[in-house]
Amino acid sequence: MIDTPNVSENPADYDLDPAIARRVQFNEKGLVPAIVQSVEGEVLMMAWMDSHALAYTLASKRGTYYSRSRQEYWIKGLTSGHVQAVTEVRLDCDGDTVLVTVVQTGGACHTGDRTCFDADKLL
Repeated sequence: MIDTPNVSENPADYDLDPAIARRVQFNEKGLVPAIVQSVEGEVLMMAWMDSHALAYTLASKRGTYYSRSRQEYWIKGLTSGHVQAVTEVRLDCDGDTVLVTVVQTGGACHTGDRTCFDADKLL
């Protein structure tokens, strides 16, 4: 939950701070990849954010993403209970990837697994 009373729960109602928006390099679809890792350093998942999802994540400290297939916002754990409490958000050196550090409750993967990267080891 957002601690501030009378604050919208709809990510689309949030606008990114202009100083941050100038630094983020969104792609032609208005999205930026977000790598999500646990506070212990384990890579959990990759998802997409638009400016509203990033703004909402920063304001609420809840992992919030944009689903390209459903074309809607998705607040991690809202329906599954597998919540991401965001502790840090960083931009890479080019501003074209976001790193989100979280305390993960339950699985991060939509399959229920702890991480999206534990099912198919290639090397």
